[in-house]
Amino acid sequence: MIGLIDYGAGNMKSVANALKFLEVPYKVCLVPGDLAGTDRIILPGVGHFAPAAKRLYESGIADTIKDRVDKETPLLGICLGLQLLLSSSEEAPGTNGLNIISGKVITLKTTCVPHIGWNKVTPVNQDELFPEQAENYFYFAHSFIASDINPQNVLATTRIDDIVFPSVLRDKNAWGVQFHPEKSDKAGLDIIRRFARC
Repeated sequence: MIGLIDYGAGNMKSVANALKFLEVPYKVCLVPGDLAGTDRIILPGVGHFAPAAKRLYESGIADTIKDRVDKETPLLGICLGLQLLLSSSEEAPGTNGLNIISGKVITLKTTCVPHIGWNKVTPVNQDELFPEQAENYFYFAHSFIASDINPQNVLATTRIDDIVFPSVLRDKNAWGVQFHPEKSDKAGLDIIRRFARC
């Protein structure tokens, strides 16, 4: 059973629809007690870092998520959900992230911001979510990227102009993807399916 964290993220319904399509059981979680009976967690996300982090901490679910991850519950962060896994963000100076993966969020400085649309994701390390080294295209919608990431935690990268940024992260049992797998056709659904089985 997947715990789908509801903190007002804009893409929660689309993630829920993807889980329904894949026939993966899930329940929506707003407060710590809602995570009872779940064995995986998805942290979706479209929006601003500050109110998202504030809602996670004020509800108490942030600490529960961190505790569950420490106890080896698999976690998948999507888009803003990936960014919230890091320590801090230039979008919200002084606001703490979950600090589940070491790193920070910086502004994407290219000619096309926000970065919206399909782009290539190039695997650099292999694991359960990316069992093949083949490149594939996924749907992005973001203006910030992960930075200062340990290279061992980078599973895949993406290029915009002359900037290459981490688009898939992993630290132990926590994954983050900067793109939207729920909007990325078969390739994206395959990632969600594999996460549900990892």
